[in-house]
Amino acid sequence: MKIRFLSGNKHKLAEVNQILGPVGVEVISVEQKIEELQTEDVERLVRDKLIKAFERIGRPLFVEHTGLYLDGLNGLPAGLTQIFWDKLEADNFCSLVNGLSSSSVIAKTVLGYCDGKQVRLFEGAINGTVSEKPAGPRGFQWDCVFVPIGETETFAEMGDRKNELSMRRKALDAFASFLKQNK
Repeated sequence: MKIRFLSGNKHKLAEVNQILGPVGVEVISVEQKIEELQTEDVERLVRDKLIKAFERIGRPLFVEHTGLYLDGLNGLPAGLTQIFWDKLEADNFCSLVNGLSSSSVIAKTVLGYCDGKQVRLFEGAINGTVSEKPAGPRGFQWDCVFVPIGETETFAEMGDRKNELSMRRKALDAFASFLKQNK
């Protein structure tokens, strides 16, 4: 089965291919920029992005948004994670979060799929903490600061092992199950 994925992020595309490829889903990359709604409401953000993408592409496709929900900031930055990360970057992010009352965080992926008839959302979440200092490669946003509960390494340090337990994995597993049931 082939499915289009709208994302300009090569790291996300690689993870999606590694997770969906073994279950028989061939991902076709669509690299078009969609102006994202700036809101902490991630479901609203994903729906808006998905509808804009479908109107432009006119074929079944999926989009996703992954964000951090910091306990010490009452769940922010959520849908604003990219803006937040771009302004702070790894070192300042760690300093800020470790100065809060809690460094606990939820990493959540919301994936949206549209086939022209319906919009479906799939979610995956994982609890963790923000490390005291960035560790591992810094090429994929906040992977170098997120440590899942029960682990001692950041996602960046884990390499491909991240794909066994990540929030994106959970959302993509739910999506793959839906695709198999609705062939």
